[in-house]
Amino acid sequence: MRSHQPRSPVHPLRGLYAITSQAICSDSARLLAAAEDALAGGAALLQYRDKWSDAAVRARNARALLGLCRVHGALFIVNDDVELALACGADGVHVGASDEPLATARARLGPEAVIGVSCSGSLERALAAQAGGASYVAFGRFFDSRTKPDAPPAPPELLSLARPQLRIPVCAIGGVTPDNAPTLIARGADMVAAVEGVFGAPDIEAAARAYAQLFRC
Repeated sequence: MRSHQPRSPVHPLRGLYAITSQAICSDSARLLAAAEDALAGGAALLQYRDKWSDAAVRARNARALLGLCRVHGALFIVNDDVELALACGADGVHVGASDEPLATARARLGPEAVIGVSCSGSLERALAAQAGGASYVAFGRFFDSRTKPDAPPAPPELLSLARPQLRIPVCAIGGVTPDNAPTLIARGADMVAAVEGVFGAPDIEAAARAYAQLFRC
């Protein structure tokens, strides 16, 4: 059953999309402290991506992260686990090509849930996701990525091609830094996602702020 915690206010899908890294997920206290810093720095969305902890730990962490997002007015998204998103009352879920089908996620989470779909470098997949009820699509990797070094590359020009054909927000992911993000934003990215760019930084709050400020111009 969905949690009865109050939902966050309506929030545009725009800005820094911070995604938790393996290093911080290995310790719950570290995870929460890092997430707090990222949210304080201005992350508009926080995705809990944890493919390493057991189910009980992930459930406890998700509830705690949801609480932090509520305090900061950010959206809380669970990676690849529709049932965990449903159980903790998350704002939504992000699914990849090999994860839960979009239609299943939408049916389980309802019409108001934020559901994102990874589209790699495929505009065709993005258009299909839009037609299927996705809330946003994610393209990438655009640059060398420490998180997914073997992911197929996507050219920045893809954003310019996709933007006129998509009515839903677009997220750019893969090696995105505050230095190279402006090019992607100018080409149509509504959000830029960062894993190590935020959570691998020595000062997480400052790193998040550097990304977030790109959307305040």
